[in-house]
Parts: sequence; structure tokens; C-alpha cells
Amino acid sequence: MLNFTVGPVMSCDEVLEVASHSTPYFRTQEFSEMMLENEKLMLKFLNAPKNSKCVFLTASGTGAMESCVINVLNSSDKAIVINGGSFGERFVKICELHKINYSEIKLNFGSQIKSNDLEKFSGKDYTALLVNMHETSSGVLYDMNLISDFCRKNNIMLIVDAISSFIADELDMKKLNAAVVITGSQKALAVQPGISIIALSQEALKRVENNPETCMYLSLKEALKNSVRGQTPFTPAVITLIQINKRLVSINTQGGGA
Repeated sequence: MLNFTVGPVMSCDEVLEVASHSTPYFRTQEFSEMMLENEKLMLKFLNAPKNSKCVFLTASGTGAMESCVINVLNSSDKAIVINGGSFGERFVKICELHKINYSEIKLNFGSQIKSNDLEKFSGKDYTALLVNMHETSSGVLYDMNLISDFCRKNNIMLIVDAISSFIADELDMKKLNAAVVITGSQKALAVQPGISIIALSQEALKRVENNPETCMYLSLKEALKNSVRGQTPFTPAVITLIQINKRLVSINTQGGGA
């Protein structure tokens, strides 16, 4: 049976072959080297700013969304959340749960963001904007250049959920001036679900360093500390990480990312 859903999607034979083997032990030099390669290639394909870092969480994309909210933002922030569907609503719920001060741009289902939706928030001391680049529930790919220009003009940190966009759509972290980009294993990477990936610029890294920890499992401090040696703080989805390596190396060999 063919699978034409947004994700999880069908995998190539090379990726499927990885899952036919027993899970190897991961606290090894070999695994660490593979993870460091994963980070290097992810940052390359995202065109991440200099000195950015990338971490791999054993969690769904929602876990990465929540991790970013609790590690990068804090109670002094004033955020804007673009809500045009189920996943925009999820960012709203996460901000509510963790008591992040936010304002919502509530779009009609299936609608594109317009400049007048953003301009009413201009010059009002907002510090962050959270957006699901591709609102998967409606199929809308937001005008990221418009959003990026607005954030630059107002000195607002841009946090991008690109779970359904990485590799599938044009995505340039440096061009967008994005502080954080999130993606996941089960979409265009086309491997098994279970790994979410977060790329963080220097701006975001400083925030993570300075913010108090509020969760152990979703701690980006711990993830970043362990990533230096190519490891994760807890037992990861090892097979999925090996599959990700197969895909990233294959994409790199073919000559590009998105």
C-alpha cells in the first residue's frame, strides 16, 4: 500500500535496512562520531548562522515545540503566536501551560498571513514570534519572508517550527534570521518517527544558558552539554538516529539540502 500522508512517510530501502538489525549500544565512539556528523549536516542544510548548535531529542515534534518554549523563553518575554490551525493552536496551549505572556494572531483556517496581521503588533515591545512555517493541518505555507522582515524590523526573535518544511520547502536559517528551527524525523527526512531536531543560533543558546531549568527530560542545557561529545543525556531512539544519518549523508552526496 502506498502512503501519501504528510508523515510518517514511506522510507527508502537503505533506511528500511537499518531497522532490520538489532539496536546497537550507543555509548561508543562510533555512535558519537555519527551524531556529530548528523549535527554538522543538519546545520549545513539549514544554512545555520556561525556557531549554531543542533540537538536531537527522542520526542515527537510537540516535545521539541515545548522544549523550545520552556528553555528559550521565560516569564519576562512577550511573544506573538501565529495560529492558523491545529499546530498553531498547539503553540498557544504550550505558552498558556507554561505561563508565557503571548498575543495570538488568529487566522481563518487555510488563510495566508498578511502584512496588516503583523503590523498591529509593530513597536509594542514583543520579544519573540512563534510560527509553524507549514501549518500542516491546513496545508498553508506561510510567507516566511514577510514574517522575517517584520521580526527584523521590530528586533523580535523568530522561532520556526519547520517540521513539515525541512527539505520539502526552501528554508534558510540565516536568511530568515531565525533563532530557532525545529524539525522531525518522520516528514521529508523519511525515517521512523521518534526524533525531533532543534537548531539554535547563538542568540537562542545564550537564552538557554541564562534561563532556569524547569524540566529534566526536555532540558536543552543537558542536550547541548551532551551534544559536545556526540551524545544524548538519556537513551535515544538509536535506530532512528542511524536512519537519519543514512538520509543526511545520502542527501549530502546528491549535492544539497532543500
